[in-house]
Amino acid sequence: MTEASKRYTIKIENVVASTNIKQEIDLKEFAATVEDAEYDRERFPGIVYRTKDPKVAALIFKSGKIVCTGAKSIADVHTGLAKVFGKMKGLGIDIIEDPEVNIQNIVATAVLDTHMIDLNAIAVGLGLENVEYEPEMFPGLVYRIKKPKVVVLIFGSGKIVITGGKSINDATTAVEKVVEELESIGLL
Repeated sequence: MTEASKRYTIKIENVVASTNIKQEIDLKEFAATVEDAEYDRERFPGIVYRTKDPKVAALIFKSGKIVCTGAKSIADVHTGLAKVFGKMKGLGIDIIEDPEVNIQNIVATAVLDTHMIDLNAIAVGLGLENVEYEPEMFPGLVYRIKKPKVVVLIFGSGKIVITGGKSINDATTAVEKVVEELESIGLL
């Protein structure tokens, strides 16, 4: 365990993934047959199907594309999609074997082991070219990191939100980088 990792804990809040079964789906039939499937074409062009364990939402489109959201881990994405595929197979929809699942975004949070952070000093210290901070518009500082390519929201309370990562390692690396940079400029 590094010195930096002792200063925060990371929690995965949401994993968004996509897949494609490469077959058209009759959305009206699916919604009429599958309990808990929500379909209102006027409001959204696909079905919203929620699983309870794990608690995820699958957005199912006529084209066969599916977006899974709300998962708390990558394993939950795969388990949730397996349940969706099972429902589809039960309706006679052919599912290609082992459809490719692509992680689109991981949102994580971290809480730094500190009481308050001076966001004005951070904005200057991290370099204005990678930072957006307009406290009258948004209470957090937006820090864009190039590698890994993520956006980090830093709040005065010490809470951090990391978004845009494709892996859990991206979130961990981003937090480590923020902690190291804040320590190097004497703000943590």
